[in-house]
Amino acid sequence: MSEQKKIRLIKKYPNRRLYDTRTSSYVTLADIKELVINHEEFVVTDTKSSKDLTRSILLQIILEEEAGKIPIFSESTLSQIIRIYGNSMQSMMGNYLEKNLQVFTETQNKLKEYSKKTADVNPFVSSEAWSSMLSNQAPNMQKFMSNYLEQTKNAFSLFEKQIEKNFDNKHSFDVDDSKTSKDHKRKK
Repeated sequence: MSEQKKIRLIKKYPNRRLYDTRTSSYVTLADIKELVINHEEFVVTDTKSSKDLTRSILLQIILEEEAGKIPIFSESTLSQIIRIYGNSMQSMMGNYLEKNLQVFTETQNKLKEYSKKTADVNPFVSSEAWSSMLSNQAPNMQKFMSNYLEQTKNAFSLFEKQIEKNFDNKHSFDVDDSKTSKDHKRKK
Protein backbone atom coordinates (compact mmCIF):
# COMPACT_ATOMS: atom_id res chain seq x y z
CA MET A 1 0.00 0.00 0.00
CA SER A 2 1.43 3.40 -0.91
CA GLU A 3 2.12 6.07 1.70
CA GLN A 4 -0.77 8.19 0.36
CA LYS A 5 -3.31 5.39 0.85
CA LYS A 6 -2.42 4.61 4.47
CA ILE A 7 -4.64 6.05 7.17
CA ARG A 8 -2.91 9.01 8.72
CA LEU A 9 -1.97 8.50 12.37
CA ILE A 10 -2.26 11.40 14.79
CA LYS A 11 -0.94 10.76 18.28
CA LYS A 12 -2.25 12.62 21.31
CA TYR A 13 0.31 13.07 24.06
CA PRO A 14 -0.42 13.51 27.78
CA ASN A 15 0.33 17.24 27.43
CA ARG A 16 -2.69 17.36 25.05
CA ARG A 17 -0.52 18.05 22.01
CA LEU A 18 -1.38 16.32 18.76
CA TYR A 19 1.41 14.87 16.63
CA ASP A 20 0.98 13.98 12.96
CA THR A 21 3.20 10.99 12.23
CA ARG A 22 3.04 11.54 8.46
CA THR A 23 4.43 15.10 8.57
CA SER A 24 6.43 14.56 11.78
CA SER A 25 5.02 17.73 13.25
CA TYR A 26 2.63 18.91 15.91
CA VAL A 27 -0.83 19.86 14.67
CA THR A 28 -3.81 21.78 16.00
CA LEU A 29 -7.53 21.10 15.89
CA ALA A 30 -7.67 23.53 12.96
CA ASP A 31 -5.20 21.30 11.09
CA ILE A 32 -7.31 18.25 11.81
CA LYS A 33 -10.40 20.14 10.65
CA GLU A 34 -8.60 20.68 7.33
CA LEU A 35 -7.96 16.92 7.07
CA VAL A 36 -11.70 16.35 7.52
CA ILE A 37 -12.59 18.99 4.93
CA ASN A 38 -10.12 17.42 2.48
CA HIS A 39 -11.61 13.94 3.08
CA GLU A 40 -8.30 12.57 4.40
CA GLU A 41 -8.66 9.46 6.51
CA PHE A 42 -6.99 9.63 9.89
CA VAL A 43 -7.14 8.16 13.34
CA VAL A 44 -6.20 9.85 16.60
CA THR A 45 -4.80 7.61 19.33
CA ASP A 46 -3.69 8.20 22.90
CA THR A 47 0.05 7.55 23.22
CA LYS A 48 -0.27 5.95 26.67
CA SER A 49 -3.31 3.70 26.25
CA SER A 50 -3.48 3.42 22.43
CA LYS A 51 -7.19 4.20 22.80
CA ASP A 52 -8.88 5.59 19.68
CA LEU A 53 -9.70 9.25 20.36
CA THR A 54 -10.91 10.17 16.87
CA ARG A 55 -14.58 10.72 17.85
CA SER A 56 -13.52 12.82 20.83
CA ILE A 57 -11.33 15.04 18.63
CA LEU A 58 -14.11 15.41 16.04
CA LEU A 59 -16.52 16.41 18.81
CA GLN A 60 -13.99 19.01 20.04
CA ILE A 61 -13.86 20.49 16.53
CA ILE A 62 -17.67 20.63 16.41
CA LEU A 63 -17.73 22.25 19.85
CA GLU A 64 -15.32 24.95 18.68
CA GLU A 65 -17.36 25.55 15.54
CA GLU A 66 -20.61 25.70 17.50
CA ALA A 67 -19.07 28.28 19.85
CA GLY A 68 -18.35 30.46 16.80
CA LYS A 69 -20.52 33.09 15.18
CA ILE A 70 -22.74 30.82 13.05
CA PRO A 71 -23.67 27.63 14.92
CA ILE A 72 -25.60 24.86 13.18
CA PHE A 73 -27.47 23.60 16.24
CA SER A 74 -29.94 25.72 18.18
CA GLU A 75 -30.31 25.23 21.94
CA SER A 76 -33.60 23.48 21.27
CA THR A 77 -31.95 21.04 18.83
CA LEU A 78 -29.13 20.30 21.26
CA SER A 79 -31.67 19.68 24.04
CA GLN A 80 -33.61 17.28 21.81
CA ILE A 81 -30.42 15.41 20.90
CA ILE A 82 -29.51 15.08 24.59
CA ARG A 83 -32.98 13.67 25.33
CA ILE A 84 -32.47 10.94 22.72
CA TYR A 85 -29.47 9.48 24.60
CA GLY A 86 -30.48 6.40 26.56
CA ASN A 87 -33.76 6.25 24.65
CA SER A 88 -34.67 3.11 22.73
CA MET A 89 -34.64 5.23 19.55
CA GLN A 90 -31.02 6.38 20.03
CA SER A 91 -29.47 4.09 17.41
CA MET A 92 -32.25 4.87 14.95
CA MET A 93 -31.68 8.62 15.42
CA GLY A 94 -27.96 8.23 14.75
CA ASN A 95 -28.69 6.39 11.50
CA TYR A 96 -31.37 8.93 10.57
CA LEU A 97 -29.03 11.89 11.06
CA GLU A 98 -26.19 10.14 9.23
CA LYS A 99 -28.36 9.29 6.20
CA ASN A 100 -29.82 12.80 6.05
CA LEU A 101 -26.37 14.39 6.19
CA GLN A 102 -25.24 12.00 3.48
CA VAL A 103 -28.15 13.01 1.21
CA PHE A 104 -27.52 16.69 1.97
CA THR A 105 -23.82 16.35 1.10
CA GLU A 106 -24.57 14.44 -2.11
CA THR A 107 -27.05 17.13 -3.16
CA GLN A 108 -24.55 19.85 -2.36
CA ASN A 109 -21.88 18.07 -4.43
CA LYS A 110 -24.27 17.72 -7.37
CA LEU A 111 -25.00 21.46 -7.23
CA LYS A 112 -21.27 22.18 -7.21
CA GLU A 113 -20.77 19.89 -10.22
CA TYR A 114 -23.65 21.57 -12.04
CA SER A 115 -22.21 24.96 -11.23
CA LYS A 116 -18.81 23.93 -12.61
CA LYS A 117 -20.38 22.47 -15.78
CA THR A 118 -22.39 25.65 -16.28
CA ALA A 119 -19.26 27.78 -15.93
CA ASP A 120 -17.37 25.48 -18.34
CA VAL A 121 -20.14 25.65 -20.96
CA ASN A 122 -20.79 29.36 -20.50
CA PRO A 123 -17.72 31.20 -19.19
CA PHE A 124 -19.82 34.35 -18.83
CA VAL A 125 -21.66 32.74 -15.90
CA SER A 126 -19.48 33.78 -13.00
CA SER A 127 -19.42 32.15 -9.58
CA GLU A 128 -20.97 35.39 -8.28
CA ALA A 129 -23.85 35.04 -10.74
CA TRP A 130 -24.31 31.42 -9.70
CA SER A 131 -24.27 32.39 -6.00
CA SER A 132 -26.80 35.13 -6.67
CA MET A 133 -29.07 32.69 -8.51
CA LEU A 134 -28.85 30.20 -5.63
CA SER A 135 -29.51 32.87 -3.01
CA ASN A 136 -32.73 33.73 -4.84
CA GLN A 137 -33.77 30.10 -4.43
CA ALA A 138 -34.59 30.55 -0.73
CA PRO A 139 -38.37 30.24 -1.25
CA ASN A 140 -37.88 27.09 -3.38
CA MET A 141 -35.51 25.63 -0.79
CA GLN A 142 -37.97 26.45 1.98
CA LYS A 143 -40.75 24.68 0.05
CA PHE A 144 -38.48 21.69 -0.58
CA MET A 145 -37.56 21.47 3.11
CA SER A 146 -41.20 21.79 4.18
CA ASN A 147 -42.21 18.97 1.82
CA TYR A 148 -39.29 16.84 2.96
CA LEU A 149 -40.10 17.38 6.63
CA GLU A 150 -43.77 16.59 6.02
CA GLN A 151 -42.83 13.34 4.26
CA THR A 152 -40.48 12.44 7.12
CA LYS A 153 -43.21 13.21 9.66
CA ASN A 154 -45.64 10.99 7.73
CA ALA A 155 -43.09 8.16 7.56
CA PHE A 156 -42.54 8.35 11.32
CA SER A 157 -46.30 8.43 11.88
CA LEU A 158 -46.70 5.25 9.81
CA PHE A 159 -43.82 3.67 11.74
CA GLU A 160 -45.47 4.63 15.04
CA LYS A 161 -48.81 3.13 13.92
CA GLN A 162 -47.05 -0.09 12.89
CA ILE A 163 -45.37 -0.32 16.30
CA GLU A 164 -48.71 0.27 18.04
CA LYS A 165 -50.35 -2.38 15.85
CA ASN A 166 -47.57 -4.86 16.61
CA PHE A 167 -47.83 -4.06 20.33
CA ASP A 168 -51.61 -4.44 20.30
CA ASN A 169 -51.35 -7.76 18.44
CA LYS A 170 -48.73 -9.02 20.90
CA HIS A 171 -50.72 -7.78 23.87
CA SER A 172 -53.97 -9.37 22.66
CA PHE A 173 -52.10 -12.61 22.01
CA ASP A 174 -50.77 -12.59 25.59
CA VAL A 175 -54.29 -11.97 26.92
CA ASP A 176 -55.67 -14.83 24.80
CA ASP A 177 -52.88 -17.11 26.07
CA SER A 178 -53.74 -16.33 29.68
CA LYS A 179 -57.45 -17.04 29.04
CA THR A 180 -56.56 -20.31 27.34
CA SER A 181 -54.38 -21.33 30.26
CA LYS A 182 -57.14 -20.52 32.80
CA ASP A 183 -59.77 -22.27 30.67
CA HIS A 184 -57.48 -25.27 30.31
CA LYS A 185 -56.96 -25.43 34.11
CA ARG A 186 -60.73 -25.18 34.74
CA LYS A 187 -61.46 -28.04 32.34
CA LYS A 188 -59.11 -30.34 34.29
